[in-house]
Amino acid sequence: MTHDPERKGFTVWFTGLSGAGKSTIAEMLYHEFQARQMKTEILDGDVVRQNLSKGLGFSKEDRDTNILRIGFVAELLTRNGVATICCPISPYKETRDQVRASISEFVEVYVHATLDELSQNRDPKGLYKKALAGEIKGFTGVDDPYEVPEHPELVLDTMIESPEESLQKTLTKLKELGYLQGDAVLVEGDRQHSGLTDLRVHEAGHVVKES
Repeated sequence: MTHDPERKGFTVWFTGLSGAGKSTIAEMLYHEFQARQMKTEILDGDVVRQNLSKGLGFSKEDRDTNILRIGFVAELLTRNGVATICCPISPYKETRDQVRASISEFVEVYVHATLDELSQNRDPKGLYKKALAGEIKGFTGVDDPYEVPEHPELVLDTMIESPEESLQKTLTKLKELGYLQGDAVLVEGDRQHSGLTDLRVHEAGHVVKES
């Protein structure tokens, strides 16, 4: 029997500030895995908070608990052959490292965008504006720290890359690491919303492309 890397479980962990593009790239990657007939799931930070972590606040302890819960589920899925995609902010390095240590097949992807870019051009709900004005306390990247990964497997700079370019870089890295047989993009055009991320949904069921 030949070894098929696309049947091996692993976790792709997207980390970065709110609005950097984690969920967008995660959603695209999910459809690429599906197109390869891989078992796959997404654990999105906001969606997990509404279910697995309902009731948790935004203190450091509660944020750590949320990330460790996501990591626990990701480890179970990975162990059972699922290509698992996680996209919480996960601002603290120590907690991310704990998750990495618990998952044998772990790929950390830092999704980069500056605070200036996010607050000026990617703030549809006005949350950064409110945080910068002091109306929201403990907002990651404003008055609560985001600790940039020191040695991620991949860095995606969404200030200069399109989502399609970031997706291609992710597929290429996963191929290099032995998790995929090929890095060609298999899904073009509108993507049906997975229902697993907090991205906006078009009335036709497709992911809304943010301007």
